[in-house]
Amino acid sequence: MPATAKQPEADSNPLRQSLPRAQAPEPCAVVLFGATGDLAHRKLVPALYNLARGGNLPNECAIVGFARRDWTDDDLRAEYQKVLEEEGGPDFQEIWPQFATRIVFSPGTFDDAEAYRKLKEKLEELDRTHGTRGNRIFYLAVSPEFFETIVNHLGEAGLIYERHQASPWSRVVIEKPFGHDLESARELSRDISRVLDERQLYRIDHYLGKETVQNILAFRFGNSIFEPIWNRRHVGAVQISVAEEVGMSGTRGAYYDTAGAIRDMVQNHMMQLLCLVAMEPPVDLSADAVRNEKVKVLQSLPRWKPEDVFRNVIRAQYTAGSIEGKEVPGYLEEKGVKPDSKTSPYVAMRLELNTWRWAGVPFFLRTGKRLPKRATEIAIQFRRPPTELFDPERDGHTGANQLVLRIQPNEGASLAFEAKIPGSRRRLQEVRMDFRYGTAFAVPPPEAYERLLLDVMLGDPTLFTRTDEVDSAWRFITTILDAWESPDASPPATYVAGSWGPPEADKLIEADGFTWRRL
Repeated sequence: MPATAKQPEADSNPLRQSLPRAQAPEPCAVVLFGATGDLAHRKLVPALYNLARGGNLPNECAIVGFARRDWTDDDLRAEYQKVLEEEGGPDFQEIWPQFATRIVFSPGTFDDAEAYRKLKEKLEELDRTHGTRGNRIFYLAVSPEFFETIVNHLGEAGLIYERHQASPWSRVVIEKPFGHDLESARELSRDISRVLDERQLYRIDHYLGKETVQNILAFRFGNSIFEPIWNRRHVGAVQISVAEEVGMSGTRGAYYDTAGAIRDMVQNHMMQLLCLVAMEPPVDLSADAVRNEKVKVLQSLPRWKPEDVFRNVIRAQYTAGSIEGKEVPGYLEEKGVKPDSKTSPYVAMRLELNTWRWAGVPFFLRTGKRLPKRATEIAIQFRRPPTELFDPERDGHTGANQLVLRIQPNEGASLAFEAKIPGSRRRLQEVRMDFRYGTAFAVPPPEAYERLLLDVMLGDPTLFTRTDEVDSAWRFITTILDAWESPDASPPATYVAGSWGPPEADKLIEADGFTWRRL
C-alpha cells in the first residue's frame, strides 16, 4: 500500500489543509478516460497531486489512466512527472515518488469491450494492493461523442454497481457539453439513465468550483445587509459578463464552430451564475435544497417566440484587429472555422425572470472572444435615489450604487457609493469599498478542479448540475438556436477584435437606460 506523501510545513491554501476526519474521503480508484489528453494534463492530474500534497487524497487511492496508447505504468508516470514538476512546489522531489506509486495505466479504446474487462481486473488488483475497497470514480475527460459509449461499456463490464448500493460505490463524472440542444440532452440523459441513476452521475461545470462563484451564496445568505435589498424594489438591473481575449487556438476552431458562445458559455457557465444571483434562499445547504432553488430560476426564464429572440439577443463575429498590440485574424479566418460560418463567438442578451423577486428587472448577459481582456464579473446596479438632493460629479457614472462581484481575475468584490467631495459645495463623487481574496486571506483561491474532485470523492453533488437543471437551461437556449436557424434571422453582427463588441449590443442595453461596464 503506498505511503502517505509528507506534508509541506508551510502551505496556507485553505483546501490544502487536511479535512476533519468526518469529512475525509473514502479509499477509491480514480479512472481517467482520456488520460493523455489536454484536460488531464492541465487540470485533473495537477488537481489530484495538490489534493495529495495537502493530505486530502485518501491514503488508499489509485489513479488509473485509460487511453489508446501502448504504454506501461512507468510511461504514464513519466508523462505526468513532466506535467507536474514545473508547478509541483518546492517539495515536489520529496512528494513525487510517493504520489507516483498511485499511478497505473490501462490501455484500450473506448469501444473495446475487452479493454473494459482488463480494466475491471486492474481495479480488482488495486483493491488488493492499494486498498481501494471497490470504490470507483470514472472521469470522462473525453469528447462528448464518447459519453454514451463509455457509460454503456462500464455497465456491461459490471463496473457500475447497483443503483442504490451505498458501499462500495461507483460515480461517473461527465464534462460539458451535455448535449448540443434540448432533444440531444434529453436523449443522452435517457441513455445514461439506463446504467446510472442521478446519485451516481456528476455533471461537472468547473465554474461552480471557483471559490468566487461559491462565495455568491455566502455573500447573499451569510450577510443580513444584502438580502433585504436583493430584489426588484432596490435593484435596477443586473449585468453578467464573461470576456475572453483569446480566439481559436490549436484545433479548438473546429470544435468551437459547432458550438459557439451560446453553447460553450451561455448554456452552462452563465446560466449557473444567473441562478446563484437570482435564486431564493434554500432551506439549508444540502445538495437538493440548493439545486431545487436553482432549477426554479431556470424554469422562470422567458418562453420566447422567434421575434422575441431577434429583439433581445445579439450574436456577432469578430473581424481582424489587434489585442495588446498584436494583430489577430477575424473569426472566419481562424483555423478550423468554415468560411461561411454563422456561428457566433459573441452573444449579448436581455432577459427578465418571471418571479416575484425579480419581475421587471432586466438581466443583461454578454460573453465574447477577442475582447480587450479576460474578465468575469457580476454587477448589481441598484436604483438611484428617488430625488436628487446633491450636485453629482458624474465622471461617466450614473450616480447609482453598484455592487460588483469579480469572479476572475483579481477575485473579490467592490461596492460603489456616493460621498461628498471636500469643500463648500454639496457635490458627490463615486467612491469604492474593495475586497480582494488575495489580500484578505493572503492566498489565492484554490483551483476549481481540486474542490470538485474532492466533492466527487465525498459524494457531495451540490456543485454539480442535475438533470432538470440541464433540461431547463437547454429549453431556453434551444429556443434561441431555433430562431437563429429560421429564414427570418439576420446574419451575425460584427465587431473588431480588441473592441468590447458590436454597436447592436450597446443599443440593446441603452434602450433601458444603462451601459455595459468596461471591465
